[in-house]
Amino acid sequence: MACTTLLVGKGATYDGSTMIARNEDDGDGSFCAKKMVVVEPADQPRTYRCVISHLTIDLPENPLRYTAMPNVDPVEGVWAEAGVNSANVGMSATETITTNSRVLGADPLVAYRPAVGTEGEPGYEPERVGGIGEEDIVTVCLPYVTSARQGVERLGALHEKYGTYESNGIAVSDPDEVWYFETVGGHHWIARRVPDDAYVSQPNQLGIDRLDLVDALGEGKDYRCSADLVDFIVDNHLYLGMPKESVAKTVLGAAAAAVGAGGADERLRGLPRVIDPRPVFGSHDYADHVYNTPRAWYMQRCLNPSDSYDGPDATYRPDSDDLPWCRVPERKVTVEDVKTVLSSHYQDTVYDPYGTLGTKEQGKLYRPIGINRNNETSLIQIRPSVAASHRSVQWVSMGDMTYSTFIPMFTNVGAVPDYLAVTPRVTTETFYWEMRVLAALADAQFGSNWNTVAAYQEATLGQGHAQVAAADKAVDALGDGADEAAVRAELEKANQATCDLIQKATDEVLGKVLFTTSVNMRDRFNMNDR
Repeated sequence: MACTTLLVGKGATYDGSTMIARNEDDGDGSFCAKKMVVVEPADQPRTYRCVISHLTIDLPENPLRYTAMPNVDPVEGVWAEAGVNSANVGMSATETITTNSRVLGADPLVAYRPAVGTEGEPGYEPERVGGIGEEDIVTVCLPYVTSARQGVERLGALHEKYGTYESNGIAVSDPDEVWYFETVGGHHWIARRVPDDAYVSQPNQLGIDRLDLVDALGEGKDYRCSADLVDFIVDNHLYLGMPKESVAKTVLGAAAAAVGAGGADERLRGLPRVIDPRPVFGSHDYADHVYNTPRAWYMQRCLNPSDSYDGPDATYRPDSDDLPWCRVPERKVTVEDVKTVLSSHYQDTVYDPYGTLGTKEQGKLYRPIGINRNNETSLIQIRPSVAASHRSVQWVSMGDMTYSTFIPMFTNVGAVPDYLAVTPRVTTETFYWEMRVLAALADAQFGSNWNTVAAYQEATLGQGHAQVAAADKAVDALGDGADEAAVRAELEKANQATCDLIQKATDEVLGKVLFTTSVNMRDRFNMNDR
């Protein structure tokens, strides 16, 4: 999927929580209806069949309860996308990323191949199952891990065993850590822990820009990777660094020298201890410069606004290949910041499709983050300062993020409100379809409708924060000895109350936008009866 990801370590958030957020986007010219569900252990399959790849996976017998954001129509599979399990581990999967032909030649993707011919006849070839992909990852991983590190380990084991038919990035979080996992070819992978005081801006390309191979192959404090990654790199000539005396002149070479260059550890086979995975495994071409790097550029522009981003002498430009994977923000990141970044369309630049600073052509030059094919967005906030029973909140948005809002849902529940249980039928009784209709109407008269939509978003986000605080207080009042059923009942009541408030506000804003767009239609005529 053509998604955008924002990850924030606990030291960089306003309340000490970990945050992982991602827009799940569809391809150009399409979108997919989504819903929120709770999957109880009894409902989790023990034998899982991938729809796209025809792969069958036997799953463990001890799944945890978890939330998910699956497709309404399961014809193409589950596509669970994002959720939190009962151990307060969150996952968002996947960010479709890019690689290069050298990597794909060395470790091809594991694609499904249908049977050829008729069984029993000459030339018949049976089908060849594929690997795992975005359709499957949350379902086969999230219910079986109790920490973010365990999530990385299970993801690695699954990819090594079954392979993948696509290149993906996956975020995993718990109360203390955020990890980001990237596939490299069909079976290999790398992962990096997000520094506590940093955020990550991640579009659809391989993003990790630093990998300490000694740590990744050893202690795994901040990095992890496939056990044979060094052999994979060396045997297939993937490392493009110049000889040691030349590399020492570069920033990367200086970093490698600071921690000990290659050769000192025979496991590295001559590689420097610290490598930049981007030139080894990733891509950088014209498509990236109109589709990917501009999104990372704008995200960093929002969270580090003091840097230079405009003009020929800018530190970072929309087509910069050296945008950092992680940065320390200028101030702590809030829920509203996540909403702003993942809703953005290059506001206050010449590239805004709704703006007036540039030409019409400039407004269509780069792919925006808030876009008509956003399906859903989940911000998973795990709060270490709150009791484990109500620690995790999944802020849910549906449809085009430019016009949508967040609804905070506690995840330690057995069911979600009907407003989020979407049906294929278009109706204003569900959040997904109401957001789709609102966006289509507001977009047609953006200038006339934007103040109305912005006021709605501000008010509903405020309501969301108030509802979370009230629910925290109500659960705390139950006392430490409260049983699980009582806690879940209180949280389900809070979730329903929040949805009721947001639905009422959404009904109202939809009515206002419908009126404004209707009276400004192109077939209006500015004359009345006498």
